[in-house]
Formats: sequence, structure tokens, C-alpha cells
Amino acid sequence: MIGNNRCLGGFLVGIFLTGIYNASAVEVYTTAAMEGKNGTDLTLRCTFRTNAPIGKLLTVSWNFRPQAGGSDEYVFYYHDEPYPPESGRFKGRAVWSGDVSRKDASITIRDLKFTDNGTFYCHVKNPPDVYGTVGEIHLRVVQKVSMSEFYILGVAIGGATAAIIILVAITASIQYCRKRRRENELSRYGEDSTDG
Repeated sequence: MIGNNRCLGGFLVGIFLTGIYNASAVEVYTTAAMEGKNGTDLTLRCTFRTNAPIGKLLTVSWNFRPQAGGSDEYVFYYHDEPYPPESGRFKGRAVWSGDVSRKDASITIRDLKFTDNGTFYCHVKNPPDVYGTVGEIHLRVVQKVSMSEFYILGVAIGGATAAIIILVAITASIQYCRKRRRENELSRYGEDSTDG
């Protein structure tokens, strides 16, 4: 009787270990921290790696925890097709940007607001790969700037170029004036020596 129980126990442990071995983890990759400007759109990148073939069982869920505190909020859900939120702060603002065939589970948040400061969580499950890492993105929404960074960079480069051109022109003018003065002095010296 004891031998039969040991056999049965060994058999069950073997099945359990086989099940664990076959079910791998989904690895999720995100940028740890992002910054977005108030009033603009921002894509929250989330990619994943799975050993199981991607099929209709794959699900992606996005949640949000406000920086000001409070419970997690639903942002977006994907299961064979995108399901944007029908209520809440992200209604009409959370848009699917991913492509699960390319292992991309990204979403875009439109019209960023200061209330979007907080942490976004990207969960991916692809049975039998249901365990694994959760992607976290800490978002900081900053004041909208009227001038773009490219405009500021262009003004800085243009200003530096103009300053160099002006400096070269001044240097060339000074050297030209000195040369003319020497020529005048030499010609005057030559006239004085012929008069004497």
C-alpha cells in the first residue's frame, strides 16, 4: 500500500513538473520612465517575448496607478482585437498602437494631461505562457512649451554661425585697413624721398 502511494505521488510530481516545464514565462519590456508634454500624444512602448505560438488566447492589459494615489485604473485591453475603455479618464484617449504578430503591445495616450502622472503597467499573457514580468512605465507630464526643441536648436546654431561670419568679416576689414594704411605710408615716404 505504501509503495503504491509512493508511485502515485511520484507520478503526480512528474506531471506537475512537466506542466511547469512546458509553461514558460512571458518577458515584457518597457521604458522605465518617460516624459511627455501636456496636450500632446505619447506612445507607451511595450514589447514582449514568449515561447508559445501567438494565437487567439493572447491577452494584453494596461492599468494605471495615479501618482497622487488611489487604486489602479483600467486603461486598455486586447484579446484578438483591441478593446478601448468605454468609461474613465482614458475613454477616447487610449488607442491601440501595437501589433501582436510582431510582439508589440504598445498603446498611445492622446492629449496628455497632468492627471496622467503616474505608473502604467503592461501585462501580457499567452497561454501556456501566463507567468512572467510586468512592464512598468513611470510617466511624468510636463508643461507644454510653445517653441519646439528643434526651433530652439536652429536658433542657437544660426546665431553661432552668424557670430562667426561677423567675426571673420571684422577681422578681414581690420587687416584690409592696415594693408591700405601701410601702402599709403609707403607711397607717401616714396614721394617725400623723391622731393628731397
